[in-house]
Amino acid sequence: MATIESNDLSVGDALKDFYAVPDYQREYVWEEDQIRQLLDDVRAEQADAPDTDYFVGSIVTCTGAAGRLDLIDGQQRMTTLFVILCAYRDRLQALGETQHAAVDALLATQKVDDQGRETFEVRLDLQYKDAGKLLAGLVERKVPEPKTWTRSMANIMTAYDTATAFYEKEFKDDVIELRKFFGYLNNRVKLIRVRTDSLARALKIFETINDRGVGLDAMDLLKNLLFMKAQKSEFDALKVGWKTLIDALHGAGEKPLRFLRYVILSAYGEQKLREDELYSWLLKNEGKVGYAADPAGFVDSLNEAATAYLNFMSGRDVNGKPHPAMEAVQLLAGKATRQHMILLLAARDLPDEVFSAVCRDAENLMFAFLVTGQNYREFEVLFPAWAQRLAEIKTLEAYEPFSASTFNKRRQELAERFHREFPAMRVNGLRKFQQRYLVARLTQAVDQAGFGATSQGHVWLSRYCDSAANHIEHITPQTPRDEVRAAFGPGADEPEVIWSVGNLALAEAAINHSLGNKPYSAPDGDLMHLRPLKREVYPSSQHLLTRSISQVVEVGKNTAIDRAVSTFTPFDKWDRDAVKRRAKMLTDLAAKVWQVERPPTAVSGALGEAAAE
Repeated sequence: MATIESNDLSVGDALKDFYAVPDYQREYVWEEDQIRQLLDDVRAEQADAPDTDYFVGSIVTCTGAAGRLDLIDGQQRMTTLFVILCAYRDRLQALGETQHAAVDALLATQKVDDQGRETFEVRLDLQYKDAGKLLAGLVERKVPEPKTWTRSMANIMTAYDTATAFYEKEFKDDVIELRKFFGYLNNRVKLIRVRTDSLARALKIFETINDRGVGLDAMDLLKNLLFMKAQKSEFDALKVGWKTLIDALHGAGEKPLRFLRYVILSAYGEQKLREDELYSWLLKNEGKVGYAADPAGFVDSLNEAATAYLNFMSGRDVNGKPHPAMEAVQLLAGKATRQHMILLLAARDLPDEVFSAVCRDAENLMFAFLVTGQNYREFEVLFPAWAQRLAEIKTLEAYEPFSASTFNKRRQELAERFHREFPAMRVNGLRKFQQRYLVARLTQAVDQAGFGATSQGHVWLSRYCDSAANHIEHITPQTPRDEVRAAFGPGADEPEVIWSVGNLALAEAAINHSLGNKPYSAPDGDLMHLRPLKREVYPSSQHLLTRSISQVVEVGKNTAIDRAVSTFTPFDKWDRDAVKRRAKMLTDLAAKVWQVERPPTAVSGALGEAAAE
């Protein structure tokens, strides 16, 4: 054959040959929307112009083993078309039709081997784990039990079910119209098949067709690039390493492209690098990254980074061990925020005391951004630049000046605004996990000051965030009863009161249930039927910050937290003024917990303004 051969083929003509999807290729990933879109498009073209060809794309192949063509590009589309034909044949049979030899021939054929034995050969062989067995099972109507399905097997069955539902809805029991659709699909739906005599040439064509990632994402293109650079003897190791990487990321619900982008940002100091620019960046920086010299080693390094990344996402350290500082970062970040991973990836090999300091600094800055309404996207500019310097730090002493010029500097720039916004904040404007983090973190800080920061009962923020054990308590209830309104005075129903940080505390579940929507206090002798009132119950809490609402709390170790708590005065009465005063107390505490204290000049200036008033 010629070095490169290109043919315009109908689906029926293309499936006169035999194909294999090599096991190093991406597994089947098309979802219901993509399958339905293909079916709808073919149906619409059939209805509008039944005598006109409809082009659905191209495939790139190279000569493989046993007379098959290896699919290097287009395997998702070809697999979908194959499954659609399986569903068509089964729909015919469900309608009582026994004449379906034409479609049977597109799916498989009987061959005679050298021993004269008849063998059943499926025209499309998926060589990655188990999927080939499922496809053969569809052809032979022997589908394995769902409990044994892998992710790609489940996707194939979704394609089959989607096609079956399409036939049932579109054609109902009309066999004639159903066959017309098959005729159009078989004869008029066209694709271009590019065939080469070598894998290297096929991979190069694949790269050219998908230049700059059109139609494919950077992970697919990177995988192709690595196989282009690898020796054939490395294919097995490369295949296993790549599958391990993708399975780990998908298994954790993480997007591979985002992970790859953060790895690049953390390691090379790039800023403002979009996902659609990743592949072109990799091509331009081959020497810096080193993937061409050692493709399998590069994938190993990605797997090492992915292990750390996913451990961090679970609030654990680089080795997968529970880590209190890392846990706190993740409880604040939740499932949506990832930018801090840029720094943590850069810091993953640092000594634990330095890594812990990075976690605390990241947490404090993220919270300052949250309170002051800063856009987290700024981190994608700051963190890559910081990551380059951070990776070179070896000791806590070396880290301190770095922290002062980066994290601390940016927090100080936000300090004035933090002190304005925090006491005025309506906490229901935060997401649920952020609300819980805020109240829990303040509570934990005071308990650590009083009982010891290393006490197992107080070192883990997750203990405080556990919604089964601790509830967010609204001192003025969310649905105040008449007695609450009478005791509180004006404003008991106002959201800015109910959701003020000054109106919130953390209470153990049993205490919270006993409090209900009772009043905080009442004149002597009043409301005896509602006792104990909230003021009488809070001192029974194990949390010092909750006790301090109605009882003097002495921590007594002369730390910044202790000094902040020493200013807390118990409240005899709970009203609008009490909410404001407690919000101010908590602001002073928060500034110390998250290290967003105003510089002395700003404090003295504020005091001067207050005196002038």
